[in-house]
Amino acid sequence: MPAKTPVKKAVPAKAAVKPKAAKPKAAPKKPAPAAKKKVEAAPKEKLKKPKLVRDSFTMPEDEYQALVDIKKACIKAGFEIKKSELLRIGVALIRKTDPAQLKGLQAALPPLKAGRPKKDK
Repeated sequence: MPAKTPVKKAVPAKAAVKPKAAKPKAAPKKPAPAAKKKVEAAPKEKLKKPKLVRDSFTMPEDEYQALVDIKKACIKAGFEIKKSELLRIGVALIRKTDPAQLKGLQAALPPLKAGRPKKDK
């Protein structure tokens, strides 16, 4: 018997495959100076919002009216301002005032009763 020769199966022809274009290698990056690294790290950190505190207080009607008048003057000047912003500005100015001046300003204030005013019926 003659030796059987293996029969080769027909293999479908492969589509022409284009070789992938070699990507150009990027030039090695220069290490950033230490100062730039610190600047880049800062935005990644979350800034904590200041805790807000709500409070209520009593003030004489004429002092409260002064806040309203200042708000109206600001609107005429071309910008709006909130009462809370006016009070915060006042606090910023108080911080710059020395204690001796504050004592004199406090002495000039009329005394108030502590607590909430009674409701009128």
